[in-house]
Amino acid sequence: MRLLRTVVGVAILASFCGAAWAQETPAPKPAEPGSKAASPAPVVLIIIAAIALLVSGIGIMNIMLVTVTERTREIGIRKAIGAAQREILYQFLVESFLISGGGAVIGILLGIAMPVAAQYFLPGNLRVPVSPLSVVLAFVVSCSTGLFFGYLPANQAASLQPVESLRYE
Repeated sequence: MRLLRTVVGVAILASFCGAAWAQETPAPKPAEPGSKAASPAPVVLIIIAAIALLVSGIGIMNIMLVTVTERTREIGIRKAIGAAQREILYQFLVESFLISGGGAVIGILLGIAMPVAAQYFLPGNLRVPVSPLSVVLAFVVSCSTGLFFGYLPANQAASLQPVESLRYE
């Protein structure tokens, strides 16, 4: 068991450090932060994050569009008894906020659990820190994505005509 911990810890450490310390040849000097040869990793990570947000936003929008379609009669009844367009808009925006917020909480819990689990395999007193700012930022960005992509279905629901909505089957 101890050998497994050591092997896994070395593998994790090598992946975090780029395995430069394990090579026989000296590692090249890192580029200066302002130079053109700086690492492209932050740009690649931003592009991957943007694609993930776009895909998740489209998924939320599709879920909300299906919800609006399934609840057309309910929307018609609410509008017929006097619900304002703003109230229906807020109802569907809150639903998209809850969907994206729930996903954010699950993602944050998994994101915090991984470094905690990895610490067991890391040698010595090496720790993987998780910034509280990154947790808050992840939640805010996720919920903002839900609100942004949930606006179209919410607006569509709010602009339905009561008579047409009641006829819908």
